[in-house]
Amino acid sequence: MAPMPAKFATASTHPMAKVKYKFNPSSLSFERIRLSLRDYFFTALRYLFAGVVFAVIAVVLFLSFFKDPRLRTAERENKFLSSQLEHHNQELDTIYSILTDLQRKDDEVYRSIFGAKPYPEHLRKSGVGGSSRYQNLKGYESSEAIIETQKRISRLQRTMVAQSKSLEEVFELAKKQGQMLQSIPAIQPVNNKDLTRIASGFGMRIHPIYKLMKMHTGLDFTATVGTEIYATGDGVIQSTESKLSGYGLHVIISHGYGYETLYGHMSRIVVRPGEKVKRGQLIGYVGSTGTSSGPHVHYEVIKDGEKVNPAYYFFNDITIAQYEDLLQRAENATQSLD
Repeated sequence: MAPMPAKFATASTHPMAKVKYKFNPSSLSFERIRLSLRDYFFTALRYLFAGVVFAVIAVVLFLSFFKDPRLRTAERENKFLSSQLEHHNQELDTIYSILTDLQRKDDEVYRSIFGAKPYPEHLRKSGVGGSSRYQNLKGYESSEAIIETQKRISRLQRTMVAQSKSLEEVFELAKKQGQMLQSIPAIQPVNNKDLTRIASGFGMRIHPIYKLMKMHTGLDFTATVGTEIYATGDGVIQSTESKLSGYGLHVIISHGYGYETLYGHMSRIVVRPGEKVKRGQLIGYVGSTGTSSGPHVHYEVIKDGEKVNPAYYFFNDITIAQYEDLLQRAENATQSLD
C-alpha cells in the first residue's frame, strides 16, 4: 500500500507539552509544529476570554451568596423604613377617623346643646402651604411617599388646632350653661293658683274684636285684674311701652342667647328699661289695656327674632301631667282675647 501524503496525516499533540508535534505518515515520524505569531495571539486571546467569563461568573455567584455586610445593612434598613412609613400612614388613618367623629359630635351634639352654630368649615380645612416647604425632601427614591405623608401630618396638625379652638368655645359655653339655663324662659308668667284659664293658644285664632282669622303669636293667660305677672327668665328690661291699641301697656325682656319675652295688656308696670331681673321676679300686674276683650296677659317668646310657641318653654315649675294639660287647653282655644 502506498504511504499517505503528509498533508493528510492526523496531527497529534500532547496537552501538557510546551513543544507540540504532529505525526507524518510519509516519514513515519513526529515532526515539530512551528506556530506563527498570529497563532500565539489568537491562542492567548482565547485563554483571556475564557478567563474573563470565568471571573464574571465567579463574581456573580459570590455576590449572590456572599453580599457586602454594608449592602445587607442598607437593604435591611430600607425595608424597615418602608414598613414604618406604611405603619405610620395606617395610624394617621385611625387618627383622622377619630378626629372626624369628634368634629361631627362637636357640630351636631355639643354645639347644638348650647344653641351655637357649627364651627366654620374653612377654618377646619385651612391650607398647608406651597410645595417649596418640601424642597429638602425631594431627590430621593422614596421622596414622593415621604412628602405625601408629611402633607397628611401638616393637615392633621391644622385640623387639630382648629378642633382645639372649637372645643375651647364649647368649654366657655359650658361654663356659662348655668347662666344660660337660668336665662331661657322656663316658667309661666302667671302662677297656676291665680290662673283662671288659658283663653287662647299659639296659632290661627278668631280675633275677638275684628272677628277674623288671625295669627295669634302668643298665649293668653286669663286672670283677674291686679294678678301678679313674673319674669319667666333672667334678663334685662329692654322696653316698657304704653299704647292705646295692640299690646297696650307691655314689657319686653331681653334674656340673651337670642331670647326675648313680651308681656302685654298689663294694668301696671313695676320695672324700668335697663333694669336686671331674675326669673320669678314681679314685673307688673294683669290688666286689659290696648286691644283686649278681657283681663289677661298676652305672653310671647321670641327666639332669634322669630315668635315661637311659648307652651314649649314651660318646663321648670309644672309636672308632666300639668304640662300636657296646658298644651291641650292651649290647642283647644279657638278665640283669642286680643
